[in-house]
Amino acid sequence: MRGTTLESAWAGRVAQQDWAALAGELDAHGHALMGPLLTDEECGTLAALYDDGSRFRSTIDMARHRFGEGEYRYFTHDLPEVVAGLRAALYPKLLPIARDWAERLGRPGTWPEDLEEWIAQCHRAGQVKSSQILLRYGPGDWNALHRDLFGDMVFPLQVVIGLDKPGEDYTGGEFLMVEQRPRAQSRGAAMTLPQGHGLIFTTRDRPVRGARGWSAAPMRHGVSLVRSGRRRTLGLVFHDA
Repeated sequence: MRGTTLESAWAGRVAQQDWAALAGELDAHGHALMGPLLTDEECGTLAALYDDGSRFRSTIDMARHRFGEGEYRYFTHDLPEVVAGLRAALYPKLLPIARDWAERLGRPGTWPEDLEEWIAQCHRAGQVKSSQILLRYGPGDWNALHRDLFGDMVFPLQVVIGLDKPGEDYTGGEFLMVEQRPRAQSRGAAMTLPQGHGLIFTTRDRPVRGARGWSAAPMRHGVSLVRSGRRRTLGLVFHDA
């Protein structure tokens, strides 16, 4: 009963978002800040899981791979209730946006209605590793601009949720996005993630209307230098690795 109640609570928070406005923001900018998805207590409980190695399949030292500075961990497929619940609640809301973008760009928008079926398709294509991420940054840490692409199976939207309070628990550490514009200089954006709030952003590009119709504007994301404190986030990716 407790799991059902919690899942209903997360689904309710997702449903209460203004999805028409979020879709408009995504169209215009390739990212959109949501209202709260997690309580402060839930954020603390989730962030504390980082030190439980049994929860994760691998740990990435970003400096070692020249990804930046800091560390993140990939969950195993045995996801915490909060992670599984939010991912399941968000997918059907993001799906119509993903399909609309695919239609504009002339791409196959064949993601199934059911998240589990989509993940099963990823696994049949050889993408079998969990891609849900818990990230931890300290002073001097940052994340280079990148895309979370792990193979041919790609869902075009993902979500990051702030687990700490900016300005209190840490300073710096803005979420960054850079859009490569055709025949023009790139456009950047920096966003602060309120604790418990989600940010939807494009996995690889967004549709842009031009004189000759729709084209894909490539986008990458990263994190600016953390100047003090500790910044932790949850990354929800809707395709496996």
